Amino acid sequence: MKPASDITEFSQALATGGGVAATANAAAQLDRADETPSRLRDFYELTKPRMNFLVVCTTAVGFAMAPHHGHWVILVHAIIGTALTAASASVLNQLVERAYDALMPRTRNRPLPGGRITPGEALAFGIVLGVIGVGYLLLMVNLLTALLGAFTLASYVWVYTPLKRVTSLNTVVGAIPGAIPPMMGWAAATGALGPEAIALFAIMFLWQMPHFLAIAILYQRDYAAGGFKMLPVIDPKLRLTSRMIVLYGIALIPVSLTPVGVGMAGSVYLAGAVLMGLAFFSYCVSCAVSKERIDARKLFFASIIYLPLLFAVMMIDKV
Repeated sequence: MKPASDITEFSQALATGGGVAATANAAAQLDRADETPSRLRDFYELTKPRMNFLVVCTTAVGFAMAPHHGHWVILVHAIIGTALTAASASVLNQLVERAYDALMPRTRNRPLPGGRITPGEALAFGIVLGVIGVGYLLLMVNLLTALLGAFTLASYVWVYTPLKRVTSLNTVVGAIPGAIPPMMGWAAATGALGPEAIALFAIMFLWQMPHFLAIAILYQRDYAAGGFKMLPVIDPKLRLTSRMIVLYGIALIPVSLTPVGVGMAGSVYLAGAVLMGLAFFSYCVSCAVSKERIDARKLFFASIIYLPLLFAVMMIDKV
């Protein structure tokens, strides 16, 4: 489940020269401008499938890195329950923000502000997805995973979402539910949490910050139009934003090495994490120094390459 700058939205930014997870949406909207979207597709889009793909993948990473106390079929159950819970968060997030989405060019054609799905339908859809998702985790996985899923859903919808219009710290708050999926995968495999799960959480948490600050730079005008207090909106010259990008980027390097410290990974991962961390940090510095959209876009692309490569090397090292 992800924060502010929702990963899904980036595909739209790319289509407009501005950004990622939001690219597919913008391109799709342009392609479909003159056709009537089907209701089935509208309900599907409400679940933000591209954003939730990341949720599912990081859940699988947490499961794969854990010492297995159960059958791999549990991973399938964990993915299903997590995906349903994440979909619920996405639907309810858009329900709460429908009036503000209508003010932003990149989101005004979404199913709710576009009037193709009613608020009542979205509310019912989101609640059903959430109840089924958390219930499925409880029945088919374990209590701890279900509790983590419920906390993620509640904190994303009822804490992070309203904070987007109150404080620029919303991104920090939103990074918490965004970092929980790997912990859910670990909990699904072991029924418990430990230092290893916390290490995965910390990596995800810090990675999200430069990732989403880059998105917020690219969507600066849209967020301002919608009344969202993202850091680049209240910091138009990007001075504080640049410092934060550098701070989080450099902090990610030692934190990415914690899996070695807790015995979860070895020398192969250590070397890979150092090299990738330094490379990623170089994009953070370039974006911070230039403060240009082109470098924010490069930072975004670097972030979506960095994370899967880091986790891939971690899993390879375990094998």
